[in-house]
Parts: sequence; structure tokens; C-alpha cells
Amino acid sequence: MNRPAHWRTRTRTRTAAAAAAVLSLGVLAACSSSTTSSTSAPATSSAPAATSAASSASGSPASTAVTASSCGSQPGVAATGTPINIGAINTKQPGTDFSDIENMTGAYFACVNANGGINGHPIKFFPVTEATNPSQIASLAKQLITTDHVVGMAGNSSIIECTVDAAYWKSVGVFALGAGIAPECYSTANTASVNMGPRYSSDGAVQYVLAQGATKIAFDQSNVPGTDYIAAGPNALAKAKGVPIQDYTENVPITSANAIATKLVTAAGPSGAVVLNFTPPEALLILQAAQKLNLEDRVKYWACSTPCNTDFLATSLGPKWNGKLFVNAELLPLDGNTSPTAELFYAVLKQYGSDVSGGVGSFSEMGFTIGEIAVHALESITGPYTIASVSAAFKAVSGYNTGMLCQGFTYGDYPEHLPNNMDFTVTPDNGKFVEAATGGGCTLISADDPQVAQYRAVAGTAPSVNPPMS
Repeated sequence: MNRPAHWRTRTRTRTAAAAAAVLSLGVLAACSSSTTSSTSAPATSSAPAATSAASSASGSPASTAVTASSCGSQPGVAATGTPINIGAINTKQPGTDFSDIENMTGAYFACVNANGGINGHPIKFFPVTEATNPSQIASLAKQLITTDHVVGMAGNSSIIECTVDAAYWKSVGVFALGAGIAPECYSTANTASVNMGPRYSSDGAVQYVLAQGATKIAFDQSNVPGTDYIAAGPNALAKAKGVPIQDYTENVPITSANAIATKLVTAAGPSGAVVLNFTPPEALLILQAAQKLNLEDRVKYWACSTPCNTDFLATSLGPKWNGKLFVNAELLPLDGNTSPTAELFYAVLKQYGSDVSGGVGSFSEMGFTIGEIAVHALESITGPYTIASVSAAFKAVSGYNTGMLCQGFTYGDYPEHLPNNMDFTVTPDNGKFVEAATGGGCTLISADDPQVAQYRAVAGTAPSVNPPMS
């Protein structure tokens, strides 16, 4: 690809404390309102006008040395070959919307199509959405394979899709690439995720407050399928440190934020921590309720899994939460970042991200990273683009430095997948998220979570490809 020579070189420096954290220890929907539906037509390669959310995303560089055309091998040359059909399935329902992920993957594909494509072939993208209905999800998967004739799945993010479709993907030979949530996104051979998912992202948030000295944890999350599985990780970490943890679940959309905030603060106590695992709009309701009731200083720490890492939430909270909320960030902190990766992200979001309603945030980063990896894999194929060749290319990705993850991304031929198991921690700073000054750098998720330990026993521990930051 025609990317700058320094594309994979990182020039930022990180504090000695963060580096020490790496050595010593060595992540749901943005407020999306995508127009994509379960019966949507395939995405085209045309460049839609930027929305206000994309074009005015806070923290974006004032100017970019890297333009959107850097995404492809032939800048300015539209791909005209036979299309490569790729599909994606995302949850989109009241209180839970992951569609910014597939929409940003589609934006990346549109950029590539406008700048050379995949060896001259455009990607024809089939993003669909579902509402946590198993029969609907199974039907969509079969529709994508048998009617739309997709040869690969890239951009999946669903509460139960991995559970529903695991056997089907295996039967048809598809190896999917997505942003996982359900256990099967990490415990089966045919899906690999760029993110940690809610369990391991919650691990990261809990791990951070434990490292800072929290003496009790109140852990709360959406009452959706898989809550016991998710809570098992944070509970294992707390138990290993001898710190009590109390688990809660809430029906979403939230209608009683004041009562929830009061309950959590009371449970955590003045030397404890409240840890949230919700989509940004739902987490925001709880945090704003805490502020309205003057509860934000009644606990030592507030923390959140990765979905909270969006400028929408930081801006909505305002400066009163500066340095008080700590969010697990599974991908590169973007605010103020001028690396080539960050610049390309902003350029693609602005020029092609009209459907990415949440703007800058973890979900759009996940979609971008999925697009990067999928394109990298597809470019390696020299023969026909088939389910077999695309799956083989996905599985062959090894140690790929996306510029977005702490570790190089490896799919591999493993019975389970957790390729992203090292994270950042960020905190609000006047309407944007910045890396936490203490312990915010790339840190391995603790193997006190038995599922993390099991994956590392199979695949090893990938080193950090992200040098220290200041």
C-alpha cells in the first residue's frame, strides 16, 4: 500500500511509570443512529459527504499530513475490477447499538475502493443489523453466504452473533474478523476480534482500580445475555487481590439513574471504586446522576469498560470529571495524536464516515482496525477471491502492526482467539480522553482471569509494539 515510510514507526514517548506497569503486569455502543438495516443494500464505493459528527470530531488534528488517499495502493484511482463481497452483522436495538463498527469498516473499504481497491478489485460491503434475535441472526448469516455470496465476514459486532453462528461459520469454512462480545467470539476457532470484548475490557477497568488501591468494587452492567460470563473475569481479578466485589445488572434503556448511582456509591464506599460496563449513553446517565446528586467524590475511583472511551461521553460529562473517571481503552488514544495511523483515521472518518454517527470513539476505531486488517489480508491473495482463499488469508495474519493496538495482531490457526490482550487506560480532560498519567500505558490484562491464562497457554503472549508514551 502507498503509505508513508514511517507508517508503522511510533515516535511518541510514554512515562517510566507506564513502562514499568507493562513489565510488572506482563474492551459497548457509541450513540449511533446508522441508517443500515437488516435488509440494506450493499455499500457502494462512492465517497459520502462528511456528517457534522465526523467532520467536527473533537481532538482531530488541525491539519493532516496523511490524507485519506493513503489508505490505498493507487491514490485517486477507483477500483473497477470484479467486486469482492464482504459481509458484517451488528446489533442495533434500543439501548445497544454497535453499528458504528461496521459503518467505519465500510468507510475504510470505501476509501480503499476509491484509491486502487484490492489489486484493482473493489470491496462490495454487505453490512446488516439485528436485534438480538437468534433466528434473525442465523437467517442473516445464511443470506450473506447463499444470496449475497460474500466470501468473508469483516466487521461483525453483536451481543449473540458469535454464539448463534459459530457452528455455521465452521460448516461453510468462514473465518470471521470482528469486534467480539459473546464468549464464542473468543473461545472458538472461526472468529477473531480486534477488541477484548466486555469481559476482558471490564477486566482492564477493574485491574486499573485495583492497582490504584481500591478496597472494594461495585461492578454494574447491562442486563443482556452473557452477564455471568462477563462478571466472572472482574470477580477473578478481585478475588486474586483479596478485594471484595459486588455485582449488579440493570435493564436498558436505563430509567432510574439516580437510584442506580446511589446504590453503586453506597456499595463501593469511600475507598472503593464503581466500575461500569455499559454503552456510552447508558453509562452517561449513571455518571450524570452521580454528579447531580454530588456523589462523584463519594468513592475513590470511577471506571468503565471500553465503550465509554468516546468523545461524546467526555464532552457530555464536562471538566468536573477530569481525572476522576478511568476508562479501559483497547485501542490507541486518539485525542491530540498526530501519528500517521491517527491522521489516516481522521481523514477516512471525515471523508467517508457519514454513517458513523458517534464520531471519534472506540467503536469507530474498532471498525477502522478491522478494515485495516481485512485489507492487509485480502491484498495477499494472488488467485480467486473465495471463502477458502479469504479465510486462509485472514488466518495467516501474524504480528500485523495496525498502529491502533498495543500488540501486533495475529489471527492464527488456534482453537480460541484473544489477540488483543494488552490495553491503555484513559481519563477525561476537558471534553476529550487522554492517557492516564499513572499506569495508563500499554498493560497486559491479568492472567488472574483464567480465560486469559488459557489463551496465552495456547498462543503465547505477544509483545507490545507500542513504545512508551509521555
